[in-house]
Amino acid sequence: MKASLKPYLKSVVRALVNIGIDHKKLLSLRFFFRYRRDIVEWKRQGGMITVKNIVLSDYNDTAGKSSGHYFHQDLLVAQFIYKKCPVRHIDVGSRIDGFVAHLATFREVDVVDYRPLPESVHDNIKFIQADAMIPQKLGKTDSLSCLHALEHFGLGRYSDPIDTEGHRKALSNFIGLLNKGGRLYISFPISRNNEIHFNAHRVFNPLWILGHPEILAYMKLVRFDYVDDSGDLHLDVSPSSVEKSISYGCGIYTLEKT
Repeated sequence: MKASLKPYLKSVVRALVNIGIDHKKLLSLRFFFRYRRDIVEWKRQGGMITVKNIVLSDYNDTAGKSSGHYFHQDLLVAQFIYKKCPVRHIDVGSRIDGFVAHLATFREVDVVDYRPLPESVHDNIKFIQADAMIPQKLGKTDSLSCLHALEHFGLGRYSDPIDTEGHRKALSNFIGLLNKGGRLYISFPISRNNEIHFNAHRVFNPLWILGHPEILAYMKLVRFDYVDDSGDLHLDVSPSSVEKSISYGCGIYTLEKT
């Protein structure tokens, strides 16, 4: 492709996105003639067609996605909990059809969320509807997770009450629920600076959580892992080693109550 055409094509793509047209579906039209050839070959082999349901976007797709915040954090932290084998595990706000589903394959999970959850037929998921920004009588636990959720608390996005300190309050409540020696698994978006992208989420400097007063007083960092802007996972590194150019990564913290 000529270099002079690239800015023009980029502007066309931006314009299509702005008016709500899926540019990926438009690009997939280049496979239409391959689709036609496939129909001819199908019929040549005596195949029957009940309904023509044209799907063109999968011709150049990959087998699946094995990168990004949720893929890495859900799999990694589920492995941590499997190896640690806590007596009780509470999860607050993590994705039900991702991380919680991973855990529920091998253990019981007490799921806490401000939002309602339809009753599950899976016995390992025990749901409690509660506001994590307010101290709750949930009983003590030796293991608690909150993956890609803390950044939303208090922003009102999920009909929760507006609270500028919601994330700090929730973090303090998590620590209060843990027994001595209990582990907190927590993740959130990381960048160079602490930012608020209202009402979507907060973004934190990787060192922010380590300066929280109750983290300093009661918790120690066991390990830190993170996902970079490209969706790649970096295992067991120092939070201070995160590249300074990161704009929207995911920090994954394993902390233990001392």
